[in-house]
Amino acid sequence: MIRRFTRPGWNLLGLMPAYAVMLLTLIIPIGIVVIVSFSTRGPYGGFDYIFSVASYKQLLFNVGWTGEMEFNPQYLIVVGRTLLLSSVTTIICLLLSFPVAYFIALQRSSVKVALVYLVTLPFWVSMIVRVYAWIIILGNDGVLEKVLRSLHLVDHMDSLLFGDTAMLTGLVYSYIPLMILPVFASIEKLDHTLLEASHDLYGSRWITLRRIILPLSAPGMLAGAILVFVPTLGAVLEPTLLGGGKSMMMGNLIQMQFGGARNWPLGAAIAIVLMAAVMIFLILQGVRSARIEALEHSR
Repeated sequence: MIRRFTRPGWNLLGLMPAYAVMLLTLIIPIGIVVIVSFSTRGPYGGFDYIFSVASYKQLLFNVGWTGEMEFNPQYLIVVGRTLLLSSVTTIICLLLSFPVAYFIALQRSSVKVALVYLVTLPFWVSMIVRVYAWIIILGNDGVLEKVLRSLHLVDHMDSLLFGDTAMLTGLVYSYIPLMILPVFASIEKLDHTLLEASHDLYGSRWITLRRIILPLSAPGMLAGAILVFVPTLGAVLEPTLLGGGKSMMMGNLIQMQFGGARNWPLGAAIAIVLMAAVMIFLILQGVRSARIEALEHSR
């Protein structure tokens, strides 16, 4: 029989390394960012330990010619564009990933392993290289234009770079594996006898998909949506390289404040707002999932 340690001290001692790692790599850095966000911008950039909420006010207001605070929606526009592109990216990734994940789940074990390996293969290449590849594909006289001209579909095509379409393409390509894997894991665990029972009861493919496959694979789709939506909120490479800096997202805005603008308090404030939005979203999803699980157990 395996002897279990029941003393509370053993549990605390065993978790101390994890607590230390979280403290040094997560809590302390976030605390520093919070302190910087409430500091004042220095005369030559950086920050001074003069605490105020001016950086958070700057997200919504600017000081006018008369010294009064005037509403400025420029940062809200960036936030709105970021949320829109992140949401559209998540939806496209889900629509493309589900049939791919379902196809992989139906294969025999050896083929399944090979296909999962192919899905994860892009992670073996640097993100910068993968994004630069789309510059070659979408640019003037690029791969896409040459293919369309060889098929006599177009005579000349303007560059597709430096716009929301190029940014969206890069975001979907970069993060779609993070959607495929959890959806595949959820579909693979499906009880196939339920599918057979649905067909035996004269359920069509659409009814089987809507009433059995989709509800049972919902946890994987939710996990994939979180894994895609959260990183795209802070994406930097795709807006910079494929968007050309014309359509700014929150990741670019934070980078610009810590870089060329040297307004560290404002950059930290934007980062804290972004982190708070993500935490609220995750908490709401967690509460929703807990309520659904409680209702299922009560039945």
